[in-house]
Amino acid sequence: MDYVIDPPPVPSLPVRGAPARFPVRRVYCVGRNYAAHAIEMGHDPDREPPFFFQKNPDNLVPGGGNISYPPQTADLHHEIELVAVLGAGGRDIDQDSALECVWGYVVGIDLTRRDLQGEAKKMGRPWEVGKAFEMSAPCSAIVPAGDIGHPDSGTIHLDVNGERRQDGDLNQLIWKLPEVIAHLSRLFTLAPGDLIFTGTPAGVAAVGPGDRLEGAIEGVGEISVVIT
Repeated sequence: MDYVIDPPPVPSLPVRGAPARFPVRRVYCVGRNYAAHAIEMGHDPDREPPFFFQKNPDNLVPGGGNISYPPQTADLHHEIELVAVLGAGGRDIDQDSALECVWGYVVGIDLTRRDLQGEAKKMGRPWEVGKAFEMSAPCSAIVPAGDIGHPDSGTIHLDVNGERRQDGDLNQLIWKLPEVIAHLSRLFTLAPGDLIFTGTPAGVAAVGPGDRLEGAIEGVGEISVVIT
């Protein structure tokens, strides 16, 4: 097929132990899915219906590494998250079969321009300026679910310059992954190549140039990022 301009590269993530890469279609994120994080953000931790926002596939930073401090913010926050990688999709997916859609898992960091997000919230506007900016989604290599199963417990933590900032367990998710997939599939048609950031535990805080972020999820992997 001919195009009037060169098409952009296909966003993708590496797969642990494999030469081929995984193409990424969409990036969904679940908001406030750990009770302690909901409280620290000033919200009720009760099990209200899940809500979602999106990042762009080209916001991904495969493997982590150096990330430039973004423009127009003085309050850049880290959010460590388990990310589900879909190898199948559909509409109105049944909760009991939802995990059959998951191809693998990733350790991700949802970087957030908190000041811009806060301004958008106050004005009732979308969050994209606070969430969907360049290099805002560093991710580790994918580990296939066929290798590790579907983790529903295990430590999730993030250190900044060697100091523990976030420390939680996957079993603290308010909405579990099968529920998230089922609910999301009633709003969108899910498809192979979709990523779902499942939420972050408490302890989010600001970082700046020179800070090193090191995150890990038990049984899934690790990620390291330096803000430049």
